[in-house]
Amino acid sequence: MDVINSLCALAQETRLDMFRLLVRSGPAGLPAGGIAERLGLAGPTASFHLKELRQAGLVTQHRQGRSLIYVAAYQAMSGLLGYLTEHCCRGPDTGTAIGEQGHEALARVDCC
Repeated sequence: MDVINSLCALAQETRLDMFRLLVRSGPAGLPAGGIAERLGLAGPTASFHLKELRQAGLVTQHRQGRSLIYVAAYQAMSGLLGYLTEHCCRGPDTGTAIGEQGHEALARVDCC
């Protein structure tokens, strides 16, 4: 997994909205036109952002008749979350995972 490309793709608001929508839609995914419609995007704009998400490995696509169906790549999402948890949620001095008490603190902070 290329963490930097994944984070860069999700750093853009429209792509983050698309990814959230696809995660919520489940393994059935959504057609490109349906994504554009739900998010109020022009077709070419939606296609551009979906291409970026696909290149980052965060979504997959398959053809169903004349439609391209996009699905969140749950394994990539889990890998990204695992990476962030392992590399971002460490204690400052020990280099070890924060642990139970630390997770309560993290709930109050916008981390991971």
